[in-house]
Amino acid sequence: MTLKKIWDHLEEYVLVWSLMFSVFLIFLQVVMRYVFRNSLSWSEELARYVFLWQIWLGASFAVKEHRHLRIEMIVEKLHGRNRRFFELFVLLVWFGFSVFLALKGSELSMLLFKRGQVSPAMRIPMGFAYASVPVGCTLMSIRLALEMWRLFLPSRKEEVA
Repeated sequence: MTLKKIWDHLEEYVLVWSLMFSVFLIFLQVVMRYVFRNSLSWSEELARYVFLWQIWLGASFAVKEHRHLRIEMIVEKLHGRNRRFFELFVLLVWFGFSVFLALKGSELSMLLFKRGQVSPAMRIPMGFAYASVPVGCTLMSIRLALEMWRLFLPSRKEEVA
């Protein structure tokens, strides 16, 4: 497998496998609770943390696939060069916010690791759950930087104009 293929499908692979894992965990919890009358103390917590990772990696995947919700009323009124510069402005603001979240999320994760806070049921460091924010936002920032780069490639100019 090449690095380009891994990069192009990184979030997809992780999201698909984590979704299957989450479904299995929740199904196991339901079977344990209603069939065996004994619930697992850790499965709901683990499913919740996997879901956190899915959210933030999904945000990065949505950037790659151009699937984030947006209001295009202003963009539709602009043409040519003005449209490209407005798109660049929007991407820059979004990029800045993603970098901010990545930095602050990293600070929070490191603080939680340093303090040794652990989850209630599984007793794993809470920093792992909170690390989903900086990892997802860093990937999103990279994807946004690539979008800004593609905005001004020659083949892209005809599409936007």
